[in-house]
Amino acid sequence: MLKNDIAGGIRDKALWMRRKAFTMVFDAQLGHPGGDFSAIDIVATLYFGVMRYDSQQPDMAERDRFIMSKGHATGALYTALCAAGYYPEDWLATYMQPQSKLNGHPNRNYLPGVETNTGPLGHGMPVAVGIAISGQLTNSDYRTFVLTGDGELQEGSNWEAAMTAGHRKLGKLTLIVDRNRLQQGMGTEETNGLDPLDDKFRAFGWDVAMVDGHDVEALMAVLSEPAGGRSKPLCVIANTIKGKGVSFMENKASWHHGVPNAEQLAIAMEELA
Repeated sequence: MLKNDIAGGIRDKALWMRRKAFTMVFDAQLGHPGGDFSAIDIVATLYFGVMRYDSQQPDMAERDRFIMSKGHATGALYTALCAAGYYPEDWLATYMQPQSKLNGHPNRNYLPGVETNTGPLGHGMPVAVGIAISGQLTNSDYRTFVLTGDGELQEGSNWEAAMTAGHRKLGKLTLIVDRNRLQQGMGTEETNGLDPLDDKFRAFGWDVAMVDGHDVEALMAVLSEPAGGRSKPLCVIANTIKGKGVSFMENKASWHHGVPNAEQLAIAMEELA
């Protein structure tokens, strides 16, 4: 398939994911749509343009691993897993309902395709480093991808993990930072400044790439780069827009955990048509 065809397919998947994710939040009256929407293009690119996996064999040894460290962004993760064939679409209608497999945070005991339980921020990155170390020790071919929020990087466990990854030269590890510059309540730089984020990771022994987190072609180019010859882990700083795709949500901190009413849902569906 031509690269342009793949990119077009990813954009179509991402649009479907946004529509489904927002409907899920509306039906549940719970969720984190702003962070879902900043991450969806990244997650769609990984699942439909980059990663190696088999949804019918979720534990396939040679699969690439993906960890959603910003575990509250389940709208992005659950819709991707559904579109990838891990479970049927009607499961999405149960989102956050009693006894649903689709909890507010992902649980590997309930859902195929979830590598580890996440939710408490700062946990996913250390787990990803451990998985990458395991692959290095066993000379395995798989790549490990982990997506964090930028506000999440205020958790010190991430920097312990980053130091370890740099020291061990985990060339098959890729961290993607959803750099939407907003966290719950206000901007990241008002809360605890992260910039210059690229220089921080370079100082920890990482290669760094900066990319538009909504440009599918640019994401494919940097995330598809062969990892075999890389001697350092890769940090991809993906500049994104919280709430991307819905005008009244974009760049609004209040939509970190905002819930739409029926009128807002209708407007969003029209904009996402």
